[in-house]
Amino acid sequence: MSVRRLADDQFQPAAFSFNEENAAWAEATIAKYPEGRQQSAVILLLMRAQEQEGWVTRAAIEYVADKLAMPYIRVLEVATFYTQFQLKPVGTRAHVQVCGTTPCMLRGAEDLIRVCKSKIHHDPLERNADGTLSWEEVECQGACVNAPMVMIFKDSYEDLTPTQLEHIIDRFQAGKGSDIKPGPQVDRVYSAPAGGPTTLTEPDVKPAPHMEATPAADVAVPPANAAKPVTTADETNAALKTPADGKTATPGGPEVKPARKSAKPASDEIKEVISETAAADGAGKAPKAPVAAQPSLDDKNRPASVEKPATPDDLKMISGVGPKIEGILNGLGIYTFTQIAGWKKAEREWVDGYLMFAGRIERDDWVKQAKALAKGGEAEYIKVFGKKPR
Repeated sequence: MSVRRLADDQFQPAAFSFNEENAAWAEATIAKYPEGRQQSAVILLLMRAQEQEGWVTRAAIEYVADKLAMPYIRVLEVATFYTQFQLKPVGTRAHVQVCGTTPCMLRGAEDLIRVCKSKIHHDPLERNADGTLSWEEVECQGACVNAPMVMIFKDSYEDLTPTQLEHIIDRFQAGKGSDIKPGPQVDRVYSAPAGGPTTLTEPDVKPAPHMEATPAADVAVPPANAAKPVTTADETNAALKTPADGKTATPGGPEVKPARKSAKPASDEIKEVISETAAADGAGKAPKAPVAAQPSLDDKNRPASVEKPATPDDLKMISGVGPKIEGILNGLGIYTFTQIAGWKKAEREWVDGYLMFAGRIERDDWVKQAKALAKGGEAEYIKVFGKKPR
């Protein structure tokens, strides 16, 4: 790894401190660690300092060290080891980190580096003329399947061509980087095969047809204390010689009729036996509650839907909502935090039942989370919950 040093003194500010919002967040973050383990928060605090200032200054390193009661050199070691920390000023609108490890290099990373040199600056870690863009080459960033790729701040842009990277840089330069969707820039979902799935493409196998239970014989069961009859060899041999009319050929023995078939299936008889046994001893366990049916889309308690806004809210910021659940909610016409914040009890129960969450919406308090996000976004969420939304 290349040597990483702090920026020259001419760039270093005289002092650093968290703003009011970040100071509250830092205290809440440090409090999550057990007594004596607060130094484990060093990476989180350094990253928040970088988000506030745009890069990690010497003053920020010393501030974090003092806050965590760590020697300055220990925090400096962390800041200089991880390439996610910028040790000198970088582009204010985009700092492009090009992965140059083997998979990306084999798939065209050198072409991406040439784009950065031509559109930003010839040298890495140097800003363009107006200070809005910069770039550098870094080690593996964990998206080898989707090589080549770049990171811009916290987002990755994968499966890139030089033309696509030029377009992305132009959008960030214009202050419209949010127009570019992070992730693969081709027709693939995350790291799924390009062009669509290649496995599990066969239709589901249909289950075997249901078979009716075979009627069971109504056989008399002797009492448990009944004596076992003794059968001689002659009697056994004679009993085996049964004529076609179904009568036993034992000399002088009674006529044995074929067993009478029950009129009820075996499954019904078993149910009756279990019911009678449970009623007799009075100690049977309570039956499991049946699974509630999914509510109808025409139910009066279904929350009101809206047309998709130009910029829908990122519902995944609510703890308990992932990409799949967000897609379902969008399909129900739910796109904004304000909608969820206004759900009444009946509406919450409808959505909970539709998603088959068994009370998860109440446990995760979606409404309270949505109210905070609708009121003031991430800052208000941190103020209410003491942490960033997911």
